Amino acid sequence: MKLVDLAQHLGATLRGDPSVVITGAASIETAGPGDVTFVANPKYAALARSTRAGAVLVEPDFAEISAATLRIGNPYLAFARAIEVFYRPPVYAPGIHPTAVISESAKIGANAHIGAYVVIGDNVILGDNAVLLPHAVLYPHVQAGKNLFAHSHAVVREHCRLGDNVVLQNGAVVGADGFGFARQGDGSWYKILQSGPVVLEDSVEVQANACVDRASIGETRIGAGTKIDNLVQVGHGSTVGSNTLLCAQVGLAGSTTIGKGVILAGQVGVAGHCTVGDGVIATAQSGIPGDVEPGKVVSGYPAIDNRQWLRVVALMNRLPELLRGLKGSAKS
Repeated sequence: MKLVDLAQHLGATLRGDPSVVITGAASIETAGPGDVTFVANPKYAALARSTRAGAVLVEPDFAEISAATLRIGNPYLAFARAIEVFYRPPVYAPGIHPTAVISESAKIGANAHIGAYVVIGDNVILGDNAVLLPHAVLYPHVQAGKNLFAHSHAVVREHCRLGDNVVLQNGAVVGADGFGFARQGDGSWYKILQSGPVVLEDSVEVQANACVDRASIGETRIGAGTKIDNLVQVGHGSTVGSNTLLCAQVGLAGSTTIGKGVILAGQVGVAGHCTVGDGVIATAQSGIPGDVEPGKVVSGYPAIDNRQWLRVVALMNRLPELLRGLKGSAKS
């Protein structure tokens, strides 16, 4: 594709040779003359001056560099769209593999692709254009909207409800039993029946080996547009608002409430029955033992305001020096 055509496709302003041919997308470190790359983080700005890329997606006021530039307000988003131009994922034609096991009472929408060894239980309702790849399993009474894409070994348990455009990556488990046990008089644990379904609203994606547990009563609900990364645990009865990001190895204990537009970075843990307000950002490995007000940026354990945490970390590095100073003052 000529650079001028790529610029037009992305809605970017081109500065450079419009006849340059772009054949792929690559990182700024590895890009060659036929690749488009991007700069969205200021720490990579210096690499833009030395990159071999044929073109670089940058913000409108980015400094001039030797490579051609495609200037646009959101270079990262534009790069995501550029990848789609050059990479073509597999296309799954409508049809049902002969090894699939589908209940006679299930209702399958038009144009479904049902792969090898897929199991679809009793009274399942599956919307149009679904793609279920080998070994995906839908338990009885699951309801899913249009364009469900379930990769191999994804599982949706009984009575769970999925909206339109839901994506389940490999090994995602939606609706497994929540961790609910009551101690008995002899010290043993009595399992609490987990009767409440998981509800995934429209355009939710649950990535590989993540688990969204069903509730003992009520439901576990994930809001529209929310993305759940690999190895995330959403505890039973939790509610997650729309357009939230739960990054890798995040853990939500039971009955946690997470607001809209929240970002919980890798390995953040949230205690049960806590409320995290809209727009909160928790940096990696933070531990949240209580409620967090909307719009806060928190870090550390117990999680505190990010700016205060940065000061605390800086002070920690100086503790040996400060201790020597205190001992010297005490001697004098």
